[in-house]
Amino acid sequence: KIRSSKARCILLNTGWLGGSAGEAPRISIAATRGLLNAGMKGVFHDPGGGIEFRKHPLLGLRFPTSCPGVDSAILNPKECWSDESEYDRKAERLRDMFRANFHDNGFAQAGIPATV
Repeated sequence: KIRSSKARCILLNTGWLGGSAGEAPRISIAATRGLLNAGMKGVFHDPGGGIEFRKHPLLGLRFPTSCPGVDSAILNPKECWSDESEYDRKAERLRDMFRANFHDNGFAQAGIPATV
């Protein structure tokens, strides 16, 4: 449906930076607003806008390397963690949770391809 309607979609992290809930600070309201505003304006979908992306190695999600008005240091989730090995473990757990949810809810039988 996204492809056929040509909808622009973003996944916005409004959670924690550099650790799990209760262990790390949340993304600031200012950064959240900056990311949301850029998404709503189509900044991330403008091929001539100069925004570069990297692909998360486990989740396959693309994330911007810059965003107007947002500190680029918070855009790569792994680089926010002081313990990158712990980040990798948490990212693998999240991937596995996505996979289990996909399987448990029968999305494949509905014709939805697995992407994570």
